Amino acid sequence: MRIGKRIGCLVFLSAMLIAQGCGVKYGFTGGSIPEGMKTYTVEFFENTAPIVYPTLSQSFTEALKERIRSQSSLSQVTNDGDAIFEGRITGYAITPAAVEAGTDRAALSRLSITVSVKYTNNIKPEDNFDQPFTRFKDFSGAISAQEESLIRDINQMLTEDIYNRAFANW
Repeated sequence: MRIGKRIGCLVFLSAMLIAQGCGVKYGFTGGSIPEGMKTYTVEFFENTAPIVYPTLSQSFTEALKERIRSQSSLSQVTNDGDAIFEGRITGYAITPAAVEAGTDRAALSRLSITVSVKYTNNIKPEDNFDQPFTRFKDFSGAISAQEESLIRDINQMLTEDIYNRAFANW
């Protein structure tokens, strides 16, 4: 039994050493960071959507910084990071998602947010991208009572999409 455990440990340690020698770091978050990437910069995402929610730019920018900080070992820098995220919020819309039976009223509404992101990878330029990301959340009732929590949920989904696109090539 002890020989089996030792062989198992040796196989595991060998696999770990081989993985360490590869050119990409893998983490438990599903992302892979190019070897040599140490820093990131997130520029302020200005809100240029036709409807402007006053704190959306700040909350989205901070959510993206926090996503990268919490799911990677990269250090945040103000300028010239190895990875640079910049862009703007281009869409913020509240639309009907489902109509109430027998009336013209919306039983369910949808808040959608679109963010245009330019990602520059100064370590591996072939991974650069410039693309929009859109996410939405359906709700019932008045928007005013739930707008903050809807925005927080949508920001979480958007930052996950952006992180995965940048570091997992999804």
